[in-house]
Amino acid sequence: MEEGVGHTPSNKKVLRSGGGCQQGEFGKSAAKEATQAARPYLCGRSFYLTMYTREQASQMRQAFWTTFGQYMAPIPSAEGMRINWSNYKTGLKNVYFRMRAEKKAASIGIEMTHRDLEIQQMFFEQFQALKLVLHETLGETWEWELHAQDELGETISRIYTELPAVNVFNKDDWGTLITFFKPRIIALDEFWTDAQYAFDSLK
Repeated sequence: MEEGVGHTPSNKKVLRSGGGCQQGEFGKSAAKEATQAARPYLCGRSFYLTMYTREQASQMRQAFWTTFGQYMAPIPSAEGMRINWSNYKTGLKNVYFRMRAEKKAASIGIEMTHRDLEIQQMFFEQFQALKLVLHETLGETWEWELHAQDELGETISRIYTELPAVNVFNKDDWGTLITFFKPRIIALDEFWTDAQYAFDSLK
């Protein structure tokens, strides 16, 4: 799963740094823990310009999500259950809690992908009825988009927040990414523990 992470691909330019790991300055202990969890992937005296093939990019993303999953694995859900945080299951068809880590930014959000746009809007409006509860649980305000276009040109609705200026292909950013995702996916789970029942009539 982590093939290709521990060596230098032939088509990458390597820049040598004079120090050890560049972990950034994180003010919170959770960020430090996240960086420590990612340390097997972060440490080294080299960093790379992002000139990845499609396969190498896929391997790097997979390595990051493996690291994130290992870091989150000991944390139970709000109901005390073991949970796959990287691939969260809402129990509702076409409703997803999605985390994305890309070259220039990261995001986490709720996505509704129903092909029937009227049904998609009904789910979006039900989330709107729970907007205050959601934002109180998250401790922050998210963006709301009805019938937006995703990267494939599909019409979706989403509720999300973004972290700019991070790069999943830069291992020095992995601690920051984990720190961004961790409290928000936990908060979504806490919100969903009760909120899911508000959607029973839409199933």
